[in-house]
Amino acid sequence: MKLNKYFERSLWVFHLNTGSCNGCDIEIVAGLTPRYDLERFGIKLVGSPKHADVLLVTGPVTHKMADRVKRVYEQTPDPKAVIVVGTCGTSGGVFYDSYNLLGPVDEIIPVDVYVPGCPVRPEAIINGVLQAWIKLENLRESMKAAPTK
Repeated sequence: MKLNKYFERSLWVFHLNTGSCNGCDIEIVAGLTPRYDLERFGIKLVGSPKHADVLLVTGPVTHKMADRVKRVYEQTPDPKAVIVVGTCGTSGGVFYDSYNLLGPVDEIIPVDVYVPGCPVRPEAIINGVLQAWIKLENLRESMKAAPTK
């Protein structure tokens, strides 16, 4: 896996809360503050999945959110990556046996990167976004190399 010295383009991220306690959401916002400043790396939160390269999902999937999660995933253009932030999105966390949960995110849509923690530290979120960025760059390179018909 050869990676260029610099990434080809910035990364646009759509944040989707599927039923979390908002602890991870607060840490995502902390990543945008001047202390961590994700935007200096070209990472930007966008308001529509149609403009996003990455879905940043927090929380386990509730029954009411399952269809919406699928719809948002389908609206995100290819190539895309999905990052699950926090223990709740990974396994259900402390809510794993709740009557209102359908399950973790990977039971609804495919997940590329897991960022564990409760709540997740902003440094771990940055690391997860970097892993997704590398995956996307590799996908874009393979799409360029693939012959078109």
